[in-house]
Amino acid sequence: MTAATEPEHARGETIEISLPGTGTKTFQAGVTAREALTAMTGTLPPDVFAVTIDAIPGDLNTPLTQHATVEPLTFASEAGKEVYRHSSAHILAQAVKEVFPSANLTIGPPIDEGFYYDFAFERPFTPEDLATIEARAQEIIQKNYPVQRLEMSKEDAIKLFQDKGEAFKVEIIQQIEDATVSLYQQGTFIDLCRGPHVHSTGQVRAFKVLHGAGAYWRGDERKPMLQRVYGTSFPTQKGLDAHLHKLEEMKRRDHRKLGKELDLFSIQDETGPGLILWHPRGARVRLLIENFWREAHVKHGYELIYSPHVARYELWKTSGHADYYRDNMFAPIAVDSGEYQLKPMNCPFHIMVYKSHLRSYRELPVRYGELGTVYRYERSGVLHGLMRVRGFTQDDAHIFCRPDQIESEVHKVLEFTMFVLRHFGFTEFELYLSTRPEQAVGAQDKWDQATRALEAALERGGFPYRLDPGEGVFYGPKIDLKIRDALGRAWQCSTVQIDFNNPERFALSYIGDDGAAHQPIMIHRALLGSIERFFGILVEHYAGAFPVWLAPVQAVVLPITDRQADYAVHVRDQLAGAGLRVDLDLRNEKVGLKIREAEKAKVPYMLVVGDREREAQGVSVRKRSGAKVGAMPVTEARDLILHDMPSEVLTSPSLSR
Repeated sequence: MTAATEPEHARGETIEISLPGTGTKTFQAGVTAREALTAMTGTLPPDVFAVTIDAIPGDLNTPLTQHATVEPLTFASEAGKEVYRHSSAHILAQAVKEVFPSANLTIGPPIDEGFYYDFAFERPFTPEDLATIEARAQEIIQKNYPVQRLEMSKEDAIKLFQDKGEAFKVEIIQQIEDATVSLYQQGTFIDLCRGPHVHSTGQVRAFKVLHGAGAYWRGDERKPMLQRVYGTSFPTQKGLDAHLHKLEEMKRRDHRKLGKELDLFSIQDETGPGLILWHPRGARVRLLIENFWREAHVKHGYELIYSPHVARYELWKTSGHADYYRDNMFAPIAVDSGEYQLKPMNCPFHIMVYKSHLRSYRELPVRYGELGTVYRYERSGVLHGLMRVRGFTQDDAHIFCRPDQIESEVHKVLEFTMFVLRHFGFTEFELYLSTRPEQAVGAQDKWDQATRALEAALERGGFPYRLDPGEGVFYGPKIDLKIRDALGRAWQCSTVQIDFNNPERFALSYIGDDGAAHQPIMIHRALLGSIERFFGILVEHYAGAFPVWLAPVQAVVLPITDRQADYAVHVRDQLAGAGLRVDLDLRNEKVGLKIREAEKAKVPYMLVVGDREREAQGVSVRKRSGAKVGAMPVTEARDLILHDMPSEVLTSPSLSR
């Protein structure tokens, strides 16, 4: 075992190290990144815990052996957060091993806003266990152990972890192709890891163990169940406190909790996991979403189609899903003498509609849209409310166009996407351009052409975007769009994917202006992703208090006594006649209770009627926030509610009911 802090060759050669904003300085080869930064800046700020060397994260003690650009890494960058929290996961693992020596180590990566580590242990960790683990982790931080990178041969590493009884680490090492592996040591704790890490445990300051959960080894339900411990860490207690407050707010907004409280939907064992039952109020909101989606698509040049829920299995062989997507498909169904498949995608059906007759270049682009329900086999361990289900409705569309139309069509899709998402109240977007992955089909020149078209569409619209190399789908490059909700969380909803594979598989064509047959380009496109998941995002974004146009009930009429019952019915009917969704609470209960329950149900407006309101032919208006608007005529209350709805909704009768 050797510490990876000295170069193999003797110091003597000179190299140039650049620090952006400072300049370039000559050093002897083998100088560490820490030494170089200190020499170039005069002092190393305490918040610097790692570096990037030619944009690749590395340890402060990494020896520099050739010309390089070195930059300090802090928690302010995403790369810095990953290093910080990966190191925090090692502190967690050390704490667990010290408190429960029989626990076996597996993996512990950084994740968005935190980290986790999986352990093989004979039982789930209790809340008391987690408190003890956190206390030990705080001790490890206080002891400020130096974090040292070690390198050894693969064979020696296997023996080391075999001697420690760490079978999972041995399995991981056996699958590494390199002859040597790296490990990190802090105190007596050693873990297999590529790194990099902070240079001492004391650099992790505000540390918190959050909760435990079960997880299968390598995500495979046929493999052992592990105990996963989640945590998070920040450089300051203020940052940690803000994050813990956000977690509490996330619990308050959890769509599963609110879905039950607001009677929107349910998932029941008798029906099956991952299958949604839409209750009347949830179905009403879903209808509003779908109606807006359909009308907007018709206005933007799409033709709406419908397709069946099953098809011959041969169709999925032709599309490639049987080869590339088999693990996510339900088992085929035997029908007559053949096999049928529950559809995991809508694309083959749209292709068959396009293929149903001869096409001319003058007809293109052809745009088909469908709210198509699909079925995918998701493992039970990953199912999560509306966010991960087995049956869901995609807001799917496919565009068949000529190669010269790709840029303009993608630009139109991006503009349309922004219009739709803004209508639902989202204003912050992140766009990613994903390029050819290692496993891909199609000629390189087609990939290059499609990628250039996507880039041109992004630049034409002035959309800032990030490159996501190698993350395209196997059949073509794509643009993914993420939205940020009220808590700042990013959600992937929209995607635009170029496909020249399926047009070839299905032998699609159009007759060009030269009279010859040509192959069209197919664009896969979703704006909301799936109705179920988007609904869940909306619930959490608004904490269940939907904007007035989307609220399942926009107003409720609350008579104070039975004497106002007939008048309350009249008010309800008058507002319903104006296209508003109005409920009526005629229960023999105190009006204060009715108001509290309406507020809890997130009804935007409460219209209280007593003897004075009946005599004045008016209502007393309250908002769900508790604000008292005051007494006014019924027509004025109607206009007040209508004023809270966007103009696109007001001009669409089917959406205002």
